[in-house]
Amino acid sequence: MLLASIINMVILGTSQGMRIVDLTHEHSPSTIYWPGNPRYNFTILFRNSTDSYWYESNSFATAEHGGTHVDAPAHFYEGGWRVQQIPMEKLVGKGVIINVKQKASIDPDYRVTVEDLVNYERTHGSIPDGAVVLMNSGWSDKYPNPNTVFNTPTPSDPKTFHFPGWHVNATAWLTKNRNINIIGVDTPSTDYGQSKVFPTHVLMGKHNIIGVENVGFLDKIPESGSTICVAVLKLTDGSGAPARVFAMVEENKEVLASGSDNLMSEVILLFSLIPFVHRLIGQ
Repeated sequence: MLLASIINMVILGTSQGMRIVDLTHEHSPSTIYWPGNPRYNFTILFRNSTDSYWYESNSFATAEHGGTHVDAPAHFYEGGWRVQQIPMEKLVGKGVIINVKQKASIDPDYRVTVEDLVNYERTHGSIPDGAVVLMNSGWSDKYPNPNTVFNTPTPSDPKTFHFPGWHVNATAWLTKNRNINIIGVDTPSTDYGQSKVFPTHVLMGKHNIIGVENVGFLDKIPESGSTICVAVLKLTDGSGAPARVFAMVEENKEVLASGSDNLMSEVILLFSLIPFVHRLIGQ
């Protein structure tokens, strides 16, 4: 019954004119990792018929920071939340998509500025409390080729990286002026490729703002009006972990005008019930 109730919460969105959009790159042998991290490894333990049924079981290993994943605040700030300490309500929020595709196509080292945020608000209104603020630089189209993602012929050497990210001034503006949950990018790092000291990572960690990197397919959702969920693996003591990121997009805002806030609460409840569902399934 509990599992059915959770499924109904998701169905509620689609029945009221919502579409669900996957913003996640698959974890696979081609997953992008920062140099120095071990590669994804997948081992088939059993995949065959038994006397009475088909059975599959596998083992996999992955570094925390690869593919579409979360950066916990502890990643770059001592005392920041580790993955299992992130409150569930911080993993869901209204989607704010900062489109810098044209600028990034001209300057691959482009960093999101305060002006970009101000211009967004001129068009879409103030960035809401609890927002998930994501940079759309068009970099998702380059994934998973490491030469194009890191924008270098030597993807093993971070000194040669050239890709967009967040300027620390824009990050600081958000922390001082808006109450947001998450800052994310469609590139391998919230700091741009040429960063040496990763000031955006440090500032986000200091303020317990969650990072999401290698987000995919942001052209499939509007710049405002969506709800974004970050279903991160609850990894004890993790500085990060793989995540399934998805958006719920309002197709009919008139129908949903009175129901979208309720849907947000229901999604948060859904996330909080997941451990109980796992426990029930295991019984």
